[in-house]
Amino acid sequence: MSDRKYTAPALEKGLDILDLLAAHGQAMTLSQISVALERSVGEIFRMIHVLEFKGFIETAPGAEGYELTNRLFRLGMARAPVKTLLEAALPPMRELAARVEQSCHLAQASREQIVVVARIENPGYYGYSVRTGHRRDIVEATSGMVLYAFQPPPVQARWREVIFAGVSPADQTAFLAHAERVVRQGYWRAESDLAPNITDVSAPIMADGAAIAALTMPYICKRGVRPVEETIAEVQATAAAISREIQGVA
Repeated sequence: MSDRKYTAPALEKGLDILDLLAAHGQAMTLSQISVALERSVGEIFRMIHVLEFKGFIETAPGAEGYELTNRLFRLGMARAPVKTLLEAALPPMRELAARVEQSCHLAQASREQIVVVARIENPGYYGYSVRTGHRRDIVEATSGMVLYAFQPPPVQARWREVIFAGVSPADQTAFLAHAERVVRQGYWRAESDLAPNITDVSAPIMADGAAIAALTMPYICKRGVRPVEETIAEVQATAAAISREIQGVA
C-alpha cells in the first residue's frame, strides 16, 4: 500500500513526459510518447499542448515530434547552490582562460549525463569551446570521469546503476580502472573523440568530500601556448581555488 498522502495525476503525467524526453535525448512523436509511457494518446494529448504552451517542450525543427526546450535548464541555473558555484567559479575561470589562452567550461552531473553549466571563451583569436547546456553520457565524457571518480563509494554505487545501462562489461571495467587512476593523480586527461587535435583536461571542484562539478579545458596545441603538462597544473590549481572559495561561502 502506498504511503503517499496526496496524488496529482495530471502533474505526474506531465513530469513523466519531461523525464522521458530528457532520457530519450531526441525528438519523439505523440504516438512514441504514448507507447513509452503506456498511456493512450488521448491521455497525454492535452498535456503535450500545455507543456508546449508553457515553453517546456517544442516541436523539433527539421524533425518529427517534440523535444525539450532550455526552460528546465534555465530554472535549474536559478537555484541558489548553482549561483553560488558560478559566482565562485567564473572569475577564476576567466583568469585561467586568459593565462593559458584556452577556453574552459564547468560541468555537473545530471542523472546519467553531464551538463555544461558555464563556459569561458578563449580570449585569443581562435579556439575551441563547448556550449552551455551541452550534454553527454558520463561514461563518455572527461568531465563525467572526474565527477564519478571523486564521489563517495555509496554514491558511486548508485551512479553505476544508472550510467552503466547499455554499457558493455569490458567498457565498464575500463571506466572503473580509469577512475581509480583519476583519484590517484587528481585529474583526467584524454584525447577528445569528438574533435581532432583536442586534449580534454579536467579536475574536480570539491565540496564536503565530493566533486560537485568538473572544471574542464579542451586544450588545443598551437604556437605560443603553454605545453599541456603546464596547463594541467593550471587547471588543477584553479579547480582547487574554486573549491576553497565554495567551502568558504558554505
